[in-house]
Amino acid sequence: MRAILRASVLAISLNFVGFAQVQSAPDATLLALSKTDHALAIVDPASFKVIAKVPVGNDPHEVIASTDGTTAYVSNYGFGAFNTLAVVDLVGRRALPSIDLGALRGPHGLTFVGGKTWFTAEAAKAIGRYDPATHQVDWILGTGQNRTHMIYVSPDMKLIVTTNVSSGTVSIMDQEPVRMPGPPPGAGAGGPGMPPPPGGAPMPRTDWNETVVKVGNGSEGFDISPDGREAWVANAQDGTLSVIDLAAKTVVDTLAADVRGANRLKFTVDGKLVLVSTLDGGDLAVLDAATRKVVKRIPVGRGAGGILIQPDGTRAYVACSPDNYIAVIDLKSLAVIGHIESGGNPDGMAWAVRR
Repeated sequence: MRAILRASVLAISLNFVGFAQVQSAPDATLLALSKTDHALAIVDPASFKVIAKVPVGNDPHEVIASTDGTTAYVSNYGFGAFNTLAVVDLVGRRALPSIDLGALRGPHGLTFVGGKTWFTAEAAKAIGRYDPATHQVDWILGTGQNRTHMIYVSPDMKLIVTTNVSSGTVSIMDQEPVRMPGPPPGAGAGGPGMPPPPGGAPMPRTDWNETVVKVGNGSEGFDISPDGREAWVANAQDGTLSVIDLAAKTVVDTLAADVRGANRLKFTVDGKLVLVSTLDGGDLAVLDAATRKVVKRIPVGRGAGGILIQPDGTRAYVACSPDNYIAVIDLKSLAVIGHIESGGNPDGMAWAVRR
């Protein structure tokens, strides 16, 4: 009887330990790439500790998580030498088979919208979309611009914005309905052999219009204002910022922000501040979005790349690539409050929230 009781107590204890371990795993994690280690670090943002590291292949530059927080996608860039997206199971914390993009070489910028992964392909001068449900690239659109680098896709998937580094431009692509004038002779509106739609109306379809906006030299990092009205672009070679009115598709201001070597630019969640990192300097520039003036320069190290804003708006994470750490910045005090040792030469980061 005592042996049975001891076994029952032990089983309950083990179950409780397992339950506690599951419960202690954070629902939200910081994902950070190490280009030196060819790895993705999964970080607990509360403790600044690395929970796990997963291999992600050659030259990882950007990372994005699926909406449900279970999968991460990583671009293997290599300035066009590579053509794969690495895939990570964030639940099992293991690498999954990579995605072969074929002729779409040099994948870089990433976003996850509408259940699909959208990416830039620099060497192909194009953007593409990968559908995890069908395991296929189901859409491609050429930009005709050099080094199409970073990408934004609106939640309704009707607006796409990219920066084109070597062209010094921004591509603004709008989706709009196109109504065909009518079927060819002897064919239904749906094509040869297809019956016309009810009422004989032409079949609606959509197409994309691209507007190429000239900004500054080395246009790379950018962000869309939270109200969706403006795109702010960091011009690395000029050290300036271009402000684009998205409705007018025109540059409305060029800011002499002294950010030569600018790499990434991000709005805070409330839209009040804009953060700009530079690889050529040790400061993070902070601008007031309303006055468009630099209000502070925060020393973070010898140079910085990726920037990530915590979803609740309280912190920013800055990848200090030459220093091999991520600086954690309190957005109220605008001061560095800690460092994360995520691996050598950190760069792209993302937020994963388990839903």
